Amino acid sequence: MPQPLPRLVPVSFMAVVLIWSTTPLGIVWSSETVHPTMAVLLRMVIALLIGGLIILFSNIRLPWNRTAFKLYAFSAIGIVGGMLLSYFAARYLASGTMSLLFGLSPLISGLLAQRLLGEPKFGVMRIIALVLAFSGLGIVCSAKLALGSEAWVGLVLVLCAVFLFSLSGVLIKTVELAIHPIASTVGALIFSTPLFALAWLLFDASLPIDTWSVRSIAAIFYLGIFGSLIGFIVYFYILQHLNASTVALVTLITPVFAMTLGALVNQEHISQTLMIGAGFVLAGLGLYQWGDKLLARRRDKSASQLN
Repeated sequence: MPQPLPRLVPVSFMAVVLIWSTTPLGIVWSSETVHPTMAVLLRMVIALLIGGLIILFSNIRLPWNRTAFKLYAFSAIGIVGGMLLSYFAARYLASGTMSLLFGLSPLISGLLAQRLLGEPKFGVMRIIALVLAFSGLGIVCSAKLALGSEAWVGLVLVLCAVFLFSLSGVLIKTVELAIHPIASTVGALIFSTPLFALAWLLFDASLPIDTWSVRSIAAIFYLGIFGSLIGFIVYFYILQHLNASTVALVTLITPVFAMTLGALVNQEHISQTLMIGAGFVLAGLGLYQWGDKLLARRRDKSASQLN
């Protein structure tokens, strides 16, 4: 009989939804007047400093062994690859579109989990879900490419970010280590932050503080505290109690909130074509999560009627 989930899992799940819904807009605002590499570096430094203080003044143990290093390194794949590419993409795409494309992560996680975790292959319903979702992706891409010649750059960057984020989540599940979510977050940040610093040195290496706007600075602090520290803590917490594809279900909910928020607060245009594409993606994701269960329930009902 399966063990009941801890009470904090549903609360943490909702916290991830709320934080991830606002993160794309925060990324767009933070990189308006601050170079993307500096914006994400400052965000990580803030999260690392606060997280380090929590570790220092608490009884939480930060494992420092080979298994822990493996966990931190796998986490860094999603943090560095996913975030850095997303920050660069924010200069080409609206926040709602970025969130929508990240909604594909459950499908990519499921495909990767088959190879890396030995999960069962997709059934008919999940194959249909893949077709629906990627058809929606094609519609979204056509809509964005029609709006600007450089939109393809943002699309490629976000799709690569989604792949790395999904890969990270699946690889984390291969590491068996009992670790506090805060320790997992701080360890991942220790591995990730130097890489962000290196990216800043390679792509920018300037510090024009006088050109930074209040909105960009406020967004950086918000993302550092909530988007990174608290967001990672609750993310790693639910990842310990739920499978990778279920955690990725968060991205089924966040695009709706993120696109609405972007339209209301940041005056982002949502075209009819984009809405149709989003509908296909979300329908595919919904079918991916619940299609097999609905099909099995229907078969059971038919069988009971025949008997």
